[in-house]
Amino acid sequence: MRTLALTTLVALANPAFAEDLGMDTMLGTTMEEVTTSLTNMGYEVRNAEMEDGKIEVYFVKDKTRGEVYVDPKTGKVTKLEMK
Repeated sequence: MRTLALTTLVALANPAFAEDLGMDTMLGTTMEEVTTSLTNMGYEVRNAEMEDGKIEVYFVKDKTRGEVYVDPKTGKVTKLEMK
């Protein structure tokens, strides 16, 4: 019981344990919010820029590269590619 309570507490205190990056992920409405969200989830942000009205961020996690596009109006991921 004690282990379950501790695991739950850690998951609630650190969202990176509770979730991973996906199409339903809310990352934020500014470039700073998006990069901070990704960093808090354990991703290393390599580059961030605006492209075609979307926030575009290149990242690395566990030797896997990827890029994510976020709608700055909603904060939702609109495109996600892992390479």
